[in-house]
Amino acid sequence: MAAFTIAAGTGNWFSALALGVTLLKCLLIPTYHSTDFEVHRNWLAITHSLPISQWYYEATSEWTLDYPPFFAWFEYILSHVAKYFDQEMLNVRNLNYSSSRTLLFQRFSVIFMDVLFVYAVHECCKCIDGKKVGKELTEKPKFILSVLLLWNFGLLIVDHIHFQYNGFLFGLMLLSIARLFQKRHMEGAFLFAVLLHFKHIYLYVAPAYGVYLLRSYCFTANKPDGSIRWNSFSFVRVISLGLVVFLVSALSLGPFLALNQLPQVFSRLFPFKRGLCHAYWAPNFWALYNALDKVLSVIGLKLKFLDPNNIPKASMTSGLVQQFQHTVLPSVTPLATLICTLIAILPSIFCLWFKPQGPRGFLRCLTLCALSSFMFGWHVHEKAILLAILPMRKEKPLFNWMETFYLLGLGPLEVCCEFVFPFTSWKVKYPFLPLLLTSVYCAVGITYAWFKLYVSVLIDPPVGKTKKQ
Repeated sequence: MAAFTIAAGTGNWFSALALGVTLLKCLLIPTYHSTDFEVHRNWLAITHSLPISQWYYEATSEWTLDYPPFFAWFEYILSHVAKYFDQEMLNVRNLNYSSSRTLLFQRFSVIFMDVLFVYAVHECCKCIDGKKVGKELTEKPKFILSVLLLWNFGLLIVDHIHFQYNGFLFGLMLLSIARLFQKRHMEGAFLFAVLLHFKHIYLYVAPAYGVYLLRSYCFTANKPDGSIRWNSFSFVRVISLGLVVFLVSALSLGPFLALNQLPQVFSRLFPFKRGLCHAYWAPNFWALYNALDKVLSVIGLKLKFLDPNNIPKASMTSGLVQQFQHTVLPSVTPLATLICTLIAILPSIFCLWFKPQGPRGFLRCLTLCALSSFMFGWHVHEKAILLAILPMRKEKPLFNWMETFYLLGLGPLEVCCEFVFPFTSWKVKYPFLPLLLTSVYCAVGITYAWFKLYVSVLIDPPVGKTKKQ
């Protein structure tokens, strides 16, 4: 605290925040890690010991390579550093291999790559309007944004306990957003194109990028009311953007196109056979849908409308893993989730085009695209909510009484699920019940946030009309 106070007094509070969170990450090195630790160790081994032609075919481990090529090359580069720590971690057949040196290397690789995230946060802070400056450090918007991003608790858990490289990837996204705010559109487009070839989950927000770049970069002027001036279209700028996307895609996918392996690569990137929901239900619309199906099936059994012999036991006592058929409600297909997602994001895209609000409008559209994809996507992981949380910024009072009451309800829910439920007779009969309740409760809150943000986007006037008023 003393070091932070000194740094804050001299104006180096950002460095103090970055250093403090880095030290915390170092303290988390010996903590629990999930199966993703083995996933990334296996990818190090695949890219290091096998030729590129086998990267997306190798299946010795169940944790096959299922990220885009840039991330595979990223693992390949890391592997050439990893060999100086422990050569055995790079053996494809050393399944579930773990050593103290392997642990140190993988943990420190995440911490080191977070340097990009720190730089991106610093660049985002430059984009904040300096007019609203509080007297106290804790009232400064730049300080608040830095704390919310650098010390994001969800990101710390997912990357530095659970184990992933999300900080590095979110760094690319935040840096691309900062470049768009700074009107460096080509740099922003390039960074986002690169990001897509590191992790394809960012396709969720690609519509926001595409529409915003077309609207604010390819069309160079607006009418006084904020509507588009069609004769300002720049064909050269469209070609430039297209060329950037093409060259990045060619660099990433070109080698696999030459090997005639693109279908295999895409089959790994989009494995639709995994089922509607992850084993740990993401708190989205489908969690509510699944819960409703379970409630209806229980009621149907009680009223003898359903034959218990036709209901799989797993559907009532465990998570929905792999392909699953609902009992009462219509079963959901990948195409259905795609249609729902597109319908959900269309209004935000419409507003971004017809009600332009500059970079602020783009950021809100990006957040809605991420939230909509989280709400209605196929086989969504619960940690994908970070894609919507990190770019989000709050401009009005933080919580009203209803929202505060809802958040306080998480405490009793956690007590019931973790401390009361294990001592009840339901533990054996309904082992999945605590996770179901948690997912459904959180899904209600996320659905509310999604709806509330959408309403604010739809009712806000365009920039031109705002200025006139």
